This record gives sequence, structure tokens and C-alpha cells, in this order.
Amino acid sequence: MSVPASGSHAASLPDVAQQPATLARPLDWVGMEGIAIPVRVPDGAGGHVQVAAQVDLSVDLKQAGERGIHMSRLYMRLQEELARHEVTPAGLRHVLQASIDSQAGLSGSARLRLRYEALLLRRALRSDNAGWKRYPVQIEALLENGHLKLVLGFGVEYSSTCPCSAALSRQANAERFAEDFAGAHPISTGVVRDWLASERGMAATPHAQRSEAKVKVELRPQFDELPLVALVDALEASLGTPVQTAVKREDEQAFAMLNAANLMFCEDAARRVASVLSADPRIERYEATVSHFESLHPHDAVASVSGRGPTP
Repeated sequence: MSVPASGSHAASLPDVAQQPATLARPLDWVGMEGIAIPVRVPDGAGGHVQVAAQVDLSVDLKQAGERGIHMSRLYMRLQEELARHEVTPAGLRHVLQASIDSQAGLSGSARLRLRYEALLLRRALRSDNAGWKRYPVQIEALLENGHLKLVLGFGVEYSSTCPCSAALSRQANAERFAEDFAGAHPISTGVVRDWLASERGMAATPHAQRSEAKVKVELRPQFDELPLVALVDALEASLGTPVQTAVKREDEQAFAMLNAANLMFCEDAARRVASVLSADPRIERYEATVSHFESLHPHDAVASVSGRGPTP
């Protein structure tokens, strides 16, 4: 018995998608969500790393009488294009245009959401060590009438030490010092240093907590790269206390010193974030939310800010 070729067998299968649509009308978006796929992204050290991602991909259905899009073609072209192109504005444009082309005239626009965790290699503060740090990333890309719109979202973790708590701690330390040395005249610097290094020299410590800045920026079209690493670096430098990876004792001490030099409420952190984003010429507009996951309270302290990049 002969077996039909795969192509002829596929041609003989019923295709109800070719039937005319009832209640005919065009649809804004049709596609798939949660597609698992690997992508190549910058590693922060001049190279690239492959990471697991999830993609939502849709096209419009502009032909009112057509029952549906070519879903399998959309899926296959997505795999082909992301295997061929890195995640850059040009690469994403190729993916979206290929998605439109795969529909053979049914569609004129395409949109994509890409979610992954960027892995960036980060140096220790003082020791000769480094470690990988993850940053949640979401990219939204829309190709419509030949125009590409890109929105980059990501999160940055940092430490926040409360200025009020720091002031109260300093007062408690000063009062204990006055109590312990009330009758000591004169006081040598060596005695004071030994006291400060002892447990008596720390009457209170300010509360600090892990915190997060969630940022979303609409990018201007004239730039060729997604500025994820540059924006992460700039925000971490502005906040001053990014959470660390590899940590030895000298790194932990340096981190404690950075916290003391960067006391901040959530309002202060939001303003620091805005100062970076509002000065970046690659950004059209931005919105950001900072959350301080309080160690003093069972609730979080949150501040949001939005604005535009500098005038071109």
C-alpha cells in the first residue's frame, strides 16, 4: 500500500478556517500569548547570552469576511525570525514585519510583548569577585503603518535606609555617649574610638529594606539599540545602593557605607529615578514606581513619577 506524500496529505485535510465568517467584521488583534522561546540579549559585559523568554504575538484581521488568521504561520515565522535576529529595534521590526507578511494580505499591523529575565554580570564593590544578577524585562513592540513603537520595561532592586530612622539612631547613640562619658574629662581619641567599636557604641541602628524601582520607557525611533544595560547602570548609580551578588566582608562594609551615604524615603528614590530618565535623549516618555518593602511596617511605601525625556 502506498503512503501519500506529506504535502498531498496535508492538502487533503479539511480547513474550516477557509469558511466565510459569520457576523463578519474586522478584528483589532488576533494571536497567541505565552509562547515559550529562547532569545539572545546583551550580557552587560560586551557579549550576549541566551535566555528563556515568553512572547505574546498578535496581528490585526482587517478583512471582515475572513474567518481567521494563519495562526501556525505566525508561530513559525516568530521562531524563524527570533532565531535569526537579536533583540534590538531592527530585529524586532523584522519579527513584526515578517508576522504581517505571513498573513498574505489579511493583516496590516502587528504587536509583540516579550518577557524575560536579563542576566547581567556585576562586579563586587571592593573584592575581586563578580556574580550574575537578574533583571525582569518586558518589551512591547508595535508596527503600524510602517512605524515602530517600542516600550521597554524593567526592574531594578536596591537598598533603602530610612532618613528618619537614621536621625533617631544618631540621637540614641549621642545620648548613650553622653551617659557613658558624663564624668570623663578629658577624653582621648583612643578611648572614644574603642567605645565606638564596642557594642556600647551602637545604641540603635536605622531600619533598611530591599526596594525596587519598576520603570517603563517609550523609546525614540532614531536609536539602534535597546538601552537596557545603560539605563540599569545609570539608575543603579543614581540610587547608590544596588543589591549585590558576590559579597565578601569588605564588600559588605562598603555596602553599609553606601547605605549611610544614600539615606532615602521612597519620594527621594522616585526623584532620583526621574532625574535619570528625564535627561536621557533616547526616551520619549517614562513612568516609574518605586516600592520600599518596609521592615518597620507590614505594608510598603510606594511612590510613582512620570514625565518626558529632553526635548530633541
